[in-house]
Amino acid sequence: MAQRRRPLPAGRAPRAPGPRPTLSTWDARGRMPCVRTLLGLLAALAACGAVAFLGYCVYFDRKRRGDPAFKRRLRDKRRTQAQKAEGQGPAQLWDPAKNEKLQELFLQEVRMGELWLSRGEHGMGVEHLSNALLVCGQPQKLLNIFKHTLPPKMLL
Repeated sequence: MAQRRRPLPAGRAPRAPGPRPTLSTWDARGRMPCVRTLLGLLAALAACGAVAFLGYCVYFDRKRRGDPAFKRRLRDKRRTQAQKAEGQGPAQLWDPAKNEKLQELFLQEVRMGELWLSRGEHGMGVEHLSNALLVCGQPQKLLNIFKHTLPPKMLL
């Protein structure tokens, strides 16, 4: 019994006799024909995603910049940064009355450094004197004092 052929839909030509094309058939460049289509589809999808992401970034940035609360926070932040910059100038001196704990720490480190140097432990003495130098508000003056009171071997 012969098989009945279904009629072809309008606009389709009959297929040539021979083996049916499968996914494993390769084109002239050595690639599968569906890979080219897939790569094009992926590239178009990536481009659309990048455009959508950039559009969202622009939208969110415009919305954020237009927010009055954002502008107020930005002004406040800039104002506090300007005040910090003014307060940290080189003319600011160490105020011992304000920083009593720092003054106590400074004196303790100087005493400990002198004690270790008098015992002959030069490494520990230099370590404590350097801690005192870090705590000191005027390190240049303290270094000048150390230059006059300590042996030159200690300052190297």
